[in-house]
Amino acid sequence: MVAMDATVKIKGKLKFSVKKMFTGGEMSESIFTGPGEVLLAPETWGDIVPIHLDGQTQWSVGKDAFLACTTGVARTTKSQGLGKALFSGEGLFVYHATGAGIMWVTSLGAIFSRTLQPGEQWIVDNGHLVAWTAKYKVERIDAGGFFSGAHTDEGLVCRFTGPGIVYIQTRNPETLGEWIREQVPQTASQ
Repeated sequence: MVAMDATVKIKGKLKFSVKKMFTGGEMSESIFTGPGEVLLAPETWGDIVPIHLDGQTQWSVGKDAFLACTTGVARTTKSQGLGKALFSGEGLFVYHATGAGIMWVTSLGAIFSRTLQPGEQWIVDNGHLVAWTAKYKVERIDAGGFFSGAHTDEGLVCRFTGPGIVYIQTRNPETLGEWIREQVPQTASQ
């Protein structure tokens, strides 16, 4: 919470479970009630986008992308399978959000969305997923042979197939972390 009207009440809730310890899920949450406005911000710089849930469509939300939701939205942690866990950039567990209401997601960098028509495909580099309703599979992208592939810096991608909606972030957290480590001067040990 960044700020809130004085008319808003805040209550903390501890949600301990062995499953959350194993999956890395949030153990606590803040619940805001009453009339007024609440301003929220993510831990890192990036966009915040509201997604309106219609009560029928299930959304998958990548790790670290969930920010908040209204009371009509239910969120659970689900396994996405070993292959996707290892190569999608999202880990073994992702959030599934259902219900009717608004869910806010956040990103590292800007958020872009794409609505896919039935059978339409869209390829997303792993590590850029925010939220999605379309099905996907992880595959290696054909970059034109060994030397060409070595120079494109491309590898495993997520191939989405419509119908559905896909939200992505412009920055990859792992790539940004590597870049920051390269910028930090190395100190000589004595």
